[in-house]
Amino acid sequence: MVQDTTSGREPVDLAAVAEERGIRYFLISFTDLSGAQRAKLVPAAAIKGMQKNGAGFAGFAAAFEFSPADPDLVAVPDPSSLIQLPWKPEVGWLASDLKMHGEWVEQGPRNTLRRMIARATKHGLTVKTGVECEFFLLTPDGQAIGDAHDNAAKSCYDASALMRRYDVIAELCDAMLGLGWEPYQNDHEDANGQFEMNWIFDEALITADRHVFFKFMARSIAEKHGLRATFMPKPFMHLTGSGCHAHISLWNGDTNICYAENDPLGLSEQGYNFVGGLIENADALCAFLNPVVNSYKRINAPRTVSGATWSPNSVTYAGDNRTHMIRVPGKGRFEMRLPDGAANPYLLQASLLAAGLDGLERRINPGAPLDINMYTEGHKVKDAKKLPLNLLDAVRALDASDAMPRILGKGLVEPYARLKMAEWNAHCGHLSEWERQTTLDC
Repeated sequence: MVQDTTSGREPVDLAAVAEERGIRYFLISFTDLSGAQRAKLVPAAAIKGMQKNGAGFAGFAAAFEFSPADPDLVAVPDPSSLIQLPWKPEVGWLASDLKMHGEWVEQGPRNTLRRMIARATKHGLTVKTGVECEFFLLTPDGQAIGDAHDNAAKSCYDASALMRRYDVIAELCDAMLGLGWEPYQNDHEDANGQFEMNWIFDEALITADRHVFFKFMARSIAEKHGLRATFMPKPFMHLTGSGCHAHISLWNGDTNICYAENDPLGLSEQGYNFVGGLIENADALCAFLNPVVNSYKRINAPRTVSGATWSPNSVTYAGDNRTHMIRVPGKGRFEMRLPDGAANPYLLQASLLAAGLDGLERRINPGAPLDINMYTEGHKVKDAKKLPLNLLDAVRALDASDAMPRILGKGLVEPYARLKMAEWNAHCGHLSEWERQTTLDC
């Protein structure tokens, strides 16, 4: 596969850009299978060679399935992704695509998203997405909410709690405004110490790059203010967890082909087929969208102090109803409410595209929407598939899936599943304080 690392744009001379913009260093970064961002800091004087040849990394040292005997993992920077750090503009951040042996690495998350975009293009589709990033602002040790006064049972949209964190939220929003992301709202979320920031949707790769950078930026700016930003799905059992809802629409040029004027939900046949693919593959998708042990304390969770978890518990869809896994909040688009804050931004987008394209290619019918409150009446729905109860169940569903390895590629799915199984086994080898307290006297 030929991989375009300039996103169809004219080649950019990063050395010339550095001189023009006063960039002293470039942070050449990539995201590994676990979702961690890895990088090298390269002086502007050396960027010409790095742009041509890439930056070398030992793949075994990151979360990839390589050995110490393998040659360098080469991160080829994508000039179109360049962002000057708003809090340190002398540094330019670059997303990268991964090569080894001169070939694009199949288990590279950004490479995988590019493959899914290419598959959608063959159908004449551009997939546009947006994400809702939720995060907590904590004390530096991560043990408590950073604002001791933020303790209301119903804290969602709390104006005072929001304004006490004005300096952090405004700095983040100002940065996004300066970067041209078109942020449009910021709020205090349902949990104490929890916030959400929204920016305009765009093509899936652009959204994924921005998602990666936003997490890095939020952590960095929080540190400046003596706080710790976390995207952990469920850092406190009694509080609502952090989701990362994804909004999806399908386009052909300037036409939203998800849109149907006369449909009750405003979705076209192709829109319903895409939703059908998400529903058909939901249990396997959890391995990507809910990728850590802690994720399963958010979905299928008991009621929190606010009165609701705001997370799904079954594989269902509806109109403008937040108790379902998929919500159709407006004509021509839909919201996948399953992903959480730990999801790898590239694999989040890639897996959604893979499942949706499976639905399109096989013309999967999602069935009729359910216009009920799933939190109170879900037990009455006897044929709704339940979400996995833990990471082990999700990985087993991924292993059993036909669509995910077939569309995403076995070279990505198999090492990813082994990585997640190793995480589960490490969790099972951990002795918790709860076990000691409840079992010492058995």
